Amino acid sequence: MTKVVVAGAAGGIGQPLSLLLKLSPYVTELALYDVVNTPGVAADLSHISTAAAVTGHLPKKSAADEPTSEDGLKEALTGAGLVIVPAGVPRKPGMTRDDLFNVNAGIVRTIADGVARHAPTAFLLIISNPVNSTVPVAVEVLRQYGVFDARRVFGVTTLDVVRAATFTSTVLSRAGEAARPDDVAVPVVGGHSGETIVPLLSQATVRGARVSGAGAKALAPGTPELAALVKRIQFGGDEVVQAKNGGGSATLSMAYAGYKFAEAVLRAAAVPQTASADAPITAETYVYIGPGSQVAGAAEVRAALSSGEAPLDYFSVPVALGPAGASHVLDPALLTRVSDYERGLLQVAAKGLAANIRKGLEFAAKNPVNFSKL
Repeated sequence: MTKVVVAGAAGGIGQPLSLLLKLSPYVTELALYDVVNTPGVAADLSHISTAAAVTGHLPKKSAADEPTSEDGLKEALTGAGLVIVPAGVPRKPGMTRDDLFNVNAGIVRTIADGVARHAPTAFLLIISNPVNSTVPVAVEVLRQYGVFDARRVFGVTTLDVVRAATFTSTVLSRAGEAARPDDVAVPVVGGHSGETIVPLLSQATVRGARVSGAGAKALAPGTPELAALVKRIQFGGDEVVQAKNGGGSATLSMAYAGYKFAEAVLRAAAVPQTASADAPITAETYVYIGPGSQVAGAAEVRAALSSGEAPLDYFSVPVALGPAGASHVLDPALLTRVSDYERGLLQVAAKGLAANIRKGLEFAAKNPVNFSKL
């Protein structure tokens, strides 16, 4: 049973995410933090007849009546076991995740700083886009405080996995293979932005078995169905932005995906070590795989991605979750079994990821922790 913090709880993702977390049997206390409206959101959720106690936290005002995040954030974070961060500005038509970087990176930096000081052993789940860059920002802040553990910091890429299952089930159904979205599993690796998202459809399964027959033909390399499906998975967020006529982005599906991943982390943390080793809870997530990563198998994934290019330090891959977080890469040899078509997608993704990661590291270097002000 865990205290969970939602940082950005009053926003379009934060409110439905908070609602879902209020329903979780693994949450004993739900602390909602944002710059506005959290007392009202907390009051509303507190009327729901589930066990989790709900509190709302705002930035406090300074003597000059200026908002200062420290006190309210400290109140929210103290004693937290899991912190999930949907805070940030939403995408608008024509805006990529990378366009959001400067604003959202600053928000993530502030929250990571608070986590490092007030909840250094908490699991930190980052939704704020662009995840490819904001996760490195958070990691560098935690490093400066000496509390970074690669097993406990996650970029939430679950929405890509959810979309892959949903969209693939549609293609399979059209091909004559009855497959509900929750029957379908597609490993999705890489990052969380456009062409950095790589669905490994050659390894898709339906009810635990590899896709075969007419379904396999529809997913075969070179078919228009496969190319269209990959593009839809990679750019599915654009569908929502356009359908909302600029009025918002994928808030509800992202809230569901964030909850799905948070619930997996909480469930794994509640399972005894021996039981989690026998039947691990698994999920795809964007993690640090660079030198010194405590995630077992990270070095093998990094080596498989190198192939003449500078090695990547972050990558989304299926992991096994346990009481300490991401214990190990579920299948370190996964990337050695991809199709030639997917290998090409991975090469494109690696170039984009390298640039995204570099952007996050550069931001962190320009905005180091000022320990003299603490």
